[in-house]
Amino acid sequence: MRALQEGISLLPGLQKNPALSKILAKLLLLRGVDSPEAAALFLTPSLAHLHSPYLMEGMKSAIDRLDAAIERQEGILVYGDYDVDGTTAVVILKTAIELCGGTADFHVPHRIREGYDLRGDVIERAAAAGIKLVISVDAGTRAFAAAESARRAGVDLIITDHHLPGQNGLPHAFALVNPNQPGCEYPCKSLCGAGIAFKVAQALMARRLVHRDQSQLLLSFMKIAAIATIADSVPLVGENRVIASLGLNALRSAVNPGLKALLEVAQLGGKPMSSGEVAFRIAPRINAAGRMDIAKDVVELFGVKDAARAREIASRLDKLNGERQEEERRIVDAIEHRLAEDTSLRDSFCMVIDGDGWHRGVIGITATRVVERYGRPALVVSRDGAEAHGSGRSIPSFHLLNALESCGPLFTRYGGHAYAVGFSLPWARVPELRTRLDVYARARLCLADFEPALNIDAELPLDAVNPELFEALRMLEPFGAGNPEPVFCANVVRLTASPKILKDKHIRLKLSPSATNGTGNGWRRSLTHNAVGWRLAERVAQEKLLPGDLLDIAYTLDHNEHPEFGGVELSLRDFKAKAVARSVATPS
Repeated sequence: MRALQEGISLLPGLQKNPALSKILAKLLLLRGVDSPEAAALFLTPSLAHLHSPYLMEGMKSAIDRLDAAIERQEGILVYGDYDVDGTTAVVILKTAIELCGGTADFHVPHRIREGYDLRGDVIERAAAAGIKLVISVDAGTRAFAAAESARRAGVDLIITDHHLPGQNGLPHAFALVNPNQPGCEYPCKSLCGAGIAFKVAQALMARRLVHRDQSQLLLSFMKIAAIATIADSVPLVGENRVIASLGLNALRSAVNPGLKALLEVAQLGGKPMSSGEVAFRIAPRINAAGRMDIAKDVVELFGVKDAARAREIASRLDKLNGERQEEERRIVDAIEHRLAEDTSLRDSFCMVIDGDGWHRGVIGITATRVVERYGRPALVVSRDGAEAHGSGRSIPSFHLLNALESCGPLFTRYGGHAYAVGFSLPWARVPELRTRLDVYARARLCLADFEPALNIDAELPLDAVNPELFEALRMLEPFGAGNPEPVFCANVVRLTASPKILKDKHIRLKLSPSATNGTGNGWRRSLTHNAVGWRLAERVAQEKLLPGDLLDIAYTLDHNEHPEFGGVELSLRDFKAKAVARSVATPS
C-alpha cells in the first residue's frame, strides 16, 4: 500500500497531496492494481499500451489474405451483426480496407427476416456476384453451415469474433480470429467484436499505410471502437481501458460528418464525454436501427460525406430510438401484469416470460429491465406463429450460456455468453424450457443471490468532499464493467432542508456533516452539499424525512454543469434514516 501510494503521489496533480494519493491507492487495490507500475498503466493509458495484433491466433493469415485481396483488387464483403458492436465493427473494417486501397461491400442482416449470425445463402449470392473474400465481424464462431457454404462456393471466409466457441469446436474457415478460441494466448480475452475489428485494422494499416501517422489513424478508429467497447459492457480494464479512454477523449474532436451528427442529436457535441453518456445516449440511438428497422443505416451514417444527409440519418436514428422506448414500455407493462398474476413465474429462479408478437428487437432490453427489478436471470420470448425467438440476461452468479447448453436440443439455434444470450426454438417447447431452466438454476443459486448488493469502496465523510478529490477520481475513468464507479459511504449526515422532488421520481437533498462525524476539516464541516437521488423520491416520501434528520448514505461523486449552481454534488445511491426523537407539540 505504501509503495503504491508513493508511486501515485508522483503523478501530475497529486504531488504534495497525500490524502488524495491514499484514497486513489485504496481504490486501485480494490481493482487489482497493486504496484506503482500497474497504477501508471491504469491511470495514464496510451497507444503504447496496445498489444501487437499478431499475438492473436489467426491474425497473420487474415492480414496476408486481406493484403492479397487489396493488391489484386478483389471484391471483399464485410459481414456483421446488427447491434452496436456489429455495426460499428463493420464501419471500422470497411473503412480500414478502403483506406488501404481496397473495395469493400457490407452486409448487416435484418434482425427479423434474417436473424443473427452468418447465412450461407448470403455468402452464395456474394460469390455469384464475384466476391472472393468474406470477412465476418462480431459473428461466425458457431457458423458451421455458413462456413461450409463458403467452401463450396469457392469463397475464402475470415471469421473475426469474440463469442465463446461451442462444444462442437470451430467452423472451418480460411482464418479465425477470436481471442477466446482454444490455443490463443492473446493477453486481452474480453475485447468486443469491434475491438477485434480494430485490431485487424491496426495490423492492416501498419502493413499497407507505412507512410501514414499510425497514431493518428488509430485514434480516429478508436472513437468508434470506444462506443462499442462501452456499449457491449466488456470489462474496462487492460486493452479495453486503453480503447475506451483514448477513444472517449478523441470523441471531443469528431470530424466524421455522421459521428458529428450523432453527437448533436444526443446533445453531446464538442464536450468531454463519460462512459455513461455513451452507454445511455449514443449507443441506444445506434442500436435502435437494428432493433426497430435496418441496421445498415448505421454503416451509411458513418460513411456519408454530406453533412445534411448525415443529419437526416442521425435524426432518423433518434426517432427510431423514441419508438424503441415506447415499445419497450409496452412490453415491460405486459410483463409486469403477467408476473403480478402468476406468482410461480415470479418466484422461479430463472424467469422465462413469453408473449405473442412482442417486437424481437426490443425483448433483449426488456430482459435487462426484468433482471434489474427482480435480481434474477430472465429470458423474454416472443411468439411468431409456431416459432419462438428469445433473448436473455443474467446476474453475476449465473452463467446463462451454460444454462442454455444444458438443454441445447430444445433450440433451433442459440448463442451468447455468461450474461446475455439469444435463441430460437419451436413455440411448443417453451414450457419445457421454462421447467428445465428453473431446475438448473435452483441447483446453482440460492435466494441470497437475488438480493441487491451495493459494494462500498470506502468511507468518505462529507467534509472530505471537494473539487480536488473529484478531479483525482476522474483519473479512474472511464467507469463500467470491471471498473465500477467508486461508491462511498458517510455515516450520520444531516438533512438541512426539505427534500425537493424532481420530475416526480427523483429527489434533491441538501446534506451536511453532523457534529459527531467528520475528519476535522475545520470550515469544511459547515458546508452543505447538494445530493440527487435518482428514482428515490418515493422512498424519501415513505420515510417522511424532515430538516434536521440524520442519515447514513451511500453515494458517488458527480459534477453539475449548471452555470449558476453547478459544481461537485453527490449522487445518492442509497440511504438509511437514523432513529430521531422529534418533539410533538401538545395543546395547552
